[in-house]
Amino acid sequence: MIRVGVLGARGRMGRTVCAAVVADPDCELVAAVDTQAGEAVAGLEVSDSPDALLASSAQVAVDFTHPSAVMGNVRWCLTQGIHMVVGTTGLTPADLDEIRSLADSGPANAVVAPNFAVGAVLALRFAEQAAAWFPDAEIIELHHEAKADAPSGTAIATARAIAAARGHQPVAPAGDDAHPGARGADIDGVRVHSVRLPGLLAHEEILFGGPGQVLTIRHDSTDRASFMPGVLLAIKAVASRPGLTHGLGALLED
Repeated sequence: MIRVGVLGARGRMGRTVCAAVVADPDCELVAAVDTQAGEAVAGLEVSDSPDALLASSAQVAVDFTHPSAVMGNVRWCLTQGIHMVVGTTGLTPADLDEIRSLADSGPANAVVAPNFAVGAVLALRFAEQAAAWFPDAEIIELHHEAKADAPSGTAIATARAIAAARGHQPVAPAGDDAHPGARGADIDGVRVHSVRLPGLLAHEEILFGGPGQVLTIRHDSTDRASFMPGVLLAIKAVASRPGLTHGLGALLED
């Protein structure tokens, strides 16, 4: 039985993770931590201090908090010997380097993934394959209005995979100076467009263009339950994967 604590337990993702852990026969929810303490989540009182993870002997902590808080949580947990599963996005390459260093030198491991939906991981793989044949590509990512970061971590990872896989970097119009931003963000030469609207959850459309044809790869998460199989997979795998594992794809290959 894996003893699990959840950071950001009162958020929408945090509540869903707590329920998934409770429902899994191989896991036990032993701590729920959030800046807003008090109200019970999944039958467990919420604490406002990560000390609850130590007090409950949590083996794995799952973080779905905020880009401004996640690195502090990671540093604290890894130095305390608590394995980390991180779904909070907005991490920079420097953040990932720090997590790798902490995990390599300390007693605990980390799994960090921009998206825990298996379908999203497959979409990235398909895009990587397509990029070798369709180097002209753009990404549209759509999320709910409360998402803190833009572009999404999933879109950034997809853009970087496309850039690494294509044979050359196409030259596309950058837009006119009168309307800055119209062409989206430039991620390693791939244009990424972010949409934030009520009614959306998590969606990504990857468009490839070639002479006389267009290839579209699209993934839609319509419920937060779509992320839970990947989160549970990471919880069960993190202790056996030394250092940092970046992306769910590596776990799907085991």
